[in-house]
Amino acid sequence: MAVKVLDASALGALVFGEPEAEAVAETLSDSTLVAPYLLWFEVASIAFKKIARHPVYSKQIREAFRMAEHLEIELLEVDHVEVMELAAKARLTTYDASYLWLARATAAELVTLDKRLLRAFSQFKAGL
Repeated sequence: MAVKVLDASALGALVFGEPEAEAVAETLSDSTLVAPYLLWFEVASIAFKKIARHPVYSKQIREAFRMAEHLEIELLEVDHVEVMELAAKARLTTYDASYLWLARATAAELVTLDKRLLRAFSQFKAGL
């Protein structure tokens, strides 16, 4: 089974039924999922923002978040000093660089909807 690093943008789309959810689900099928520990903080932030924009759906958003916490995603440590260096080199936030660092460290595919992060991952794969 392939190992894939799942970022918050992709998980958020899946959990909250965004238009990209089906494509994300297909990409993740038959995979072992890993992520840095910050994943759930970021997904909670997504949920918080959705509740602020759509308070009428607060209960459904919270329930989707609670259900998502049961997904099998292994949370892994990252080397924060290397993450800072990678963030500077790739011109990413340290949050995004954490996912990129983990993909590099595990030789895994990165599953993200973040175009900037995806571009940095593509450059990494190309050896740039």
